[in-house]
Amino acid sequence: MSSSVNRRALLGAAPAAAVPVMLAAPAVAQTNPEVRWRLTSSFPKNTDILWGTAEAVARRVGELTEGKFRIQAFSAGEIAPALSALDAVQSGSIECCHTATYYYIGKDPTLAFFTAVPFGLNARQNTAWLRFGGGQQLLDELLRDYSAVSFPCGDTGAQMGGWFRREIRTVDDVKGLKFRITGLAGQVFAKMGATPSVTPASDIYSSLERGTIDAAEFVGPHDDEKLGFARVAPNYYAPGFWEPGARLHFIANQRAYDALPAAYKAAIQVACAEADAEMVAKYDVANPQALRRLVAAGAQLRFWSRPILEAAWRATNEVMTEQADKNERFKKVLESNRKFRDEVYTWHRVSENSFDNFAFTAAQTVR
Repeated sequence: MSSSVNRRALLGAAPAAAVPVMLAAPAVAQTNPEVRWRLTSSFPKNTDILWGTAEAVARRVGELTEGKFRIQAFSAGEIAPALSALDAVQSGSIECCHTATYYYIGKDPTLAFFTAVPFGLNARQNTAWLRFGGGQQLLDELLRDYSAVSFPCGDTGAQMGGWFRREIRTVDDVKGLKFRITGLAGQVFAKMGATPSVTPASDIYSSLERGTIDAAEFVGPHDDEKLGFARVAPNYYAPGFWEPGARLHFIANQRAYDALPAAYKAAIQVACAEADAEMVAKYDVANPQALRRLVAAGAQLRFWSRPILEAAWRATNEVMTEQADKNERFKKVLESNRKFRDEVYTWHRVSENSFDNFAFTAAQTVR
C-alpha cells in the first residue's frame, strides 16, 4: 500500500513541479532586450562564401537569441566602403563588420598578421596560433586602439597566386608589373620591382580589362570564376605564397559589444566559431570543381618558378625586418608568429608534409 501511495505521490507531483519551470522560461526571455545591429561586409554579394559568412553569422545570432538580437548584414559599399569597414566600426556609425584586418595596414602594419603574411601560417596553423598560441590576445590588445573587439570568423585556406595578362617566367618579369595585391605582400612585390595597388573586389575586372592593372590576386577558383578574371588575364598562378591561409574577423564596436547581455555576447562567439570552421570546408568543396571548369574554359594554370619564390622569400624577410625595426608592436607580434611558425613547421614537416608529398602524387600515378 505504501509503495502505491508513493508512486501516486511522485506521479502527482511531477506536473506541479514542471509548472514553475515552464512559466520561468518566458520570464527569463523577457529580461533580454530587443537589440538591432548593422553589419558591413568588405565583400560583394557575388562572392557567396565570403559574403555568405556575414549572413550566416547574423542568422545564427538571431536563432540563438530567439530573435531578440538581430544583425542586418550589408554587402560592400551599401553602408560603408569595402576597405573602410573598420573605420565605420571604430566611429560607432556601424556596430560591426566582417572584414580582413590586413586591409588596414595603413593604420598599423601589425594588423596583417591576423589575416595573412607571406610565407606564414596556413589555415590550420593560424587557428592554433590564434586560439592557443597567444595570437588572438595580441589582436585584442591592438584593436583596443580602435575601440573594437574581434572574433575569428572564417578562413579561405591557401589562396591562388593571381591572374596575369602575360606569363611571368623570371624575376625580371615581375619588374614594372602593376599588381592588385593586399597586405604586406604588396610591399614584398614592390621589393621585387612591381607596383602594387589595393583595388576593391568589385573593381578588379574592369581594371584588368582597361589595363589599369596587369595582374590581380583575389582568393581562389570559386570566387575568381564568379568575378570572370580568366576572360581578361588568362595566366593563373599558384601558389598564393603570401596567403597560405587568410583569416577573416567579425569586428564589433567595443562600446556596443560591452552593452550587450552576456547571452548575446555568447551568441556572437558561438556564431563566429561555427562560421570559422565552415568557411574553409566550403572552399575545399567548391574550389576543385571551379578549377576544373576554369582550366576547361581556357585558363592557363601555371606555377611560380623556384627563383621567383626564393626572391620573394628574401624580400619578405627584408620587409619584416624593416617593419620590426620601426614598430615595436610589429616586432612583438612577429616574434610570437615566427616562434609559433618555426615550431609548427617542424612538426608538420614530419606529419602533414611527408604524407602530402606521397599521397597527392600517388593518387594520380600509383595503380
